[in-house]
Amino acid sequence: MTSTATINPSPQLTIGPLVLDAPVVLAPMAGITNTAFRRLCREFGAGLYVSEMITSRALVERTRESMRLIRHHESETTRSIQLYGVDPQTVREAVTMLVAEDRADHIDLNFGCPVPKVTRKGGGAALPWKHELFRSIVEAAVTAAGDIPLTIKMRKGIDGDHLTYLEAARAAEGAGVSAIALHARTAAEFYSGQADWSAIAKLKETVTSVPVLGNGDIWSSADAIRMMEETGCDGVVVGRGCLGRPWLFGDLAAAFRARNGELDAEAASAAQAHPSLGQVAAAFRRHAELLVEFFEDEDRGCRDIRKHVAWYFKGYPVGGELRASLATVQSLAQLDDLLGTLDATRPYPGEGAEGPRGRAGTPKRPALPDRWLESHELAGQERHNLTEGEGDTSGG
Repeated sequence: MTSTATINPSPQLTIGPLVLDAPVVLAPMAGITNTAFRRLCREFGAGLYVSEMITSRALVERTRESMRLIRHHESETTRSIQLYGVDPQTVREAVTMLVAEDRADHIDLNFGCPVPKVTRKGGGAALPWKHELFRSIVEAAVTAAGDIPLTIKMRKGIDGDHLTYLEAARAAEGAGVSAIALHARTAAEFYSGQADWSAIAKLKETVTSVPVLGNGDIWSSADAIRMMEETGCDGVVVGRGCLGRPWLFGDLAAAFRARNGELDAEAASAAQAHPSLGQVAAAFRRHAELLVEFFEDEDRGCRDIRKHVAWYFKGYPVGGELRASLATVQSLAQLDDLLGTLDATRPYPGEGAEGPRGRAGTPKRPALPDRWLESHELAGQERHNLTEGEGDTSGG
């Protein structure tokens, strides 16, 4: 496996004043992209690493959890935070706070979350349906951000009959965002089926003044290169593909260097990670260590690493009993004992360790506020309910 020390990628993507060392963004994922995971991914590769989704109202109210989630380690030289909100004034206040207190170098707005507890309040992927509300939130955020680059991430729309991404992109571009990312699925699709990369290509044709980033079904560096070649997008956003595979960011950096002619094909191929079981175990242990540091609590850190077991050891010869023990680990010492029973020399298993990971879910009717789809404008009651639309859903 490789790291930034051996990759040394050259600048390839500009978002406002930020120059990224690879056209790659880590997608915000609830309960995953905390400081610990971001640091781990950064140790292997390059790009922009975004925080978990943070609720604007909870941030303005300075709840303990929200304040913890916006903390960055000193090694995170580009501090990236994603906000969620449904009220322009609250979003403005949250962005103003981040800027005034020098807590972020990049801010992203979430308009893509398909989770029912978010969409049923008119947030996430449901919000762009209300054209003026969407425009007001983005304009307020861009104004408050000032020199800090502000971007948006969205989905194609609510479902196949209620697409919003092109209209929203035009509004966001006009409002002055620094980049637009599209997860090429609707909220109704959740994470099921195959992402519609043709929508990314259509978005790229529509948006001409700022970078367009593509998201959906990037499981390998080859997928990322193929997405950029097929759609013309300026960069990629990687979500579930890096679960249990932080070295994917090293693969991506090497692949993009080869694409730019900075690395020959043989060297790029050699840079692709094919980790032995011992190397996977070491990354898993490092992740657990960083989680303990992040939570400042060994028990909580070890409880959090449990959900990563299946992702890390996908395809590797790790028996069910050992997997079960890892999924109930209670201390780093116990984790060391368990990992010590593995045959570290077992080689990379190939295809079995690759491909989709994480829950795809099934297509479902999105949960929406009552009569939400009847108009693109906010009804009186809907406008009144905006102040109640942001629960404490920081981190998902």
